[in-house]
Amino acid sequence: MTGQTLAEKILLTHTKTKRIEPGEIIEASIDIAMSHEMMGSRVLPYLAEAGVRELWDPTRIVMILDHWVPAPSVEAATIHQRVRQFVKEFHVEHFYDVGYGICHQVLVEEGHIRPGELVVGTDSHTTTAGAFGAFATGIGATDMAIVLATGQLWFRVPETFKITFSGTTPSQVMGKDIILYTLGKLGVEGATFQVLEYHGETLFQLSLDAWMTLTNMAVEAGAMAALIPPDNRVIEYVKDHTMKPFTPIYPDKNANYHETLEIDVSQLTPQIAKPSLPTQAVPVLEVAGIPIDQAYLGSCTNGRLEDLQIAAQIIGRNTVADGVRFIVNPASRKVYHAALEDGTIGTLVKAGATIGPATCGACFGGHCGLLAPGEVCISTTNRNFPGRMGSPDAQIYLASPATVAASAITGKITDPRGGN
Repeated sequence: MTGQTLAEKILLTHTKTKRIEPGEIIEASIDIAMSHEMMGSRVLPYLAEAGVRELWDPTRIVMILDHWVPAPSVEAATIHQRVRQFVKEFHVEHFYDVGYGICHQVLVEEGHIRPGELVVGTDSHTTTAGAFGAFATGIGATDMAIVLATGQLWFRVPETFKITFSGTTPSQVMGKDIILYTLGKLGVEGATFQVLEYHGETLFQLSLDAWMTLTNMAVEAGAMAALIPPDNRVIEYVKDHTMKPFTPIYPDKNANYHETLEIDVSQLTPQIAKPSLPTQAVPVLEVAGIPIDQAYLGSCTNGRLEDLQIAAQIIGRNTVADGVRFIVNPASRKVYHAALEDGTIGTLVKAGATIGPATCGACFGGHCGLLAPGEVCISTTNRNFPGRMGSPDAQIYLASPATVAASAITGKITDPRGGN
């Protein structure tokens, strides 16, 4: 009998059937449900309309305010107010108010993500949690209302696309460069409604921070989720962050994959995604020299401690170029604190960076770091669609923290390896 992929095996443990196949429609039990500002703006009306008076399990629901933080408008403040009222009224056990950080980072740091579990969130980049062996996917407001009321949700069992990374990562090539290159190979619809399952020796050269970057951006190729079989580092990290039991799940050796792709990273150079798609990846050298107005370091993709540290190492005693706004938003309060403790924040501030709170920040153009018409930004975020950071006439290039930091110093897109 043909074996099953990691995604299939996790979903199977959350259904009442004995075997599932890609394409089948199943009803699955949810372990963790997460929502942010969408709860106050879109989910609550559906719950009210349905007359829901009691939640399925308040201990398995996580509410986080992270997008419009601190509230930049009366409308945003009102949404935050609704969420706080909901949390009190329905006795939601896990609530992270303004300042804790970005939902995907906080979920991991606070021990809500465990290998083998099924996680849903009202944000497309919920796929980030797949770095810790959980099947995690983004859902819409109506689906979340159903989950909050019942703890169940239907899924179409996805096909799995296996990607194997081999080779030693070259100097100044980060997880962001690897995923940008991979997206360039896949295209925007290369994994539509599939699961990306990552394998290969290269993964063990990368940090868990980098793993989160790989799973975070899988959705930019249309993927429903991204999964990495948990190694000992993942197991130990999760044990250190939760007292709840969990059972790691691994794919069968004879699993049936819909598609496969092998990528040798040994000759990879720093990558950058040109406007206006994350899949338009090219070597940084191809666009080096383009003047920038803003450099942005942060987001659920690259606002973690490793990202800030690498940026600080690149900057050293240099200063940000005249005319460049260098904005930094740590992914969480804990990341912020650690970066303060080790001097990373000090280095960035001395260089001329503006350090903001732990928030999604400029990533989606919510309230800070907005771009004017014709301006150019190089960013560590996950999307560069027109209007994403303000004016639809602005241009956004996506790159690694190393490339963003190097560019902030020179005032133009710069290969972090130097010599360009």
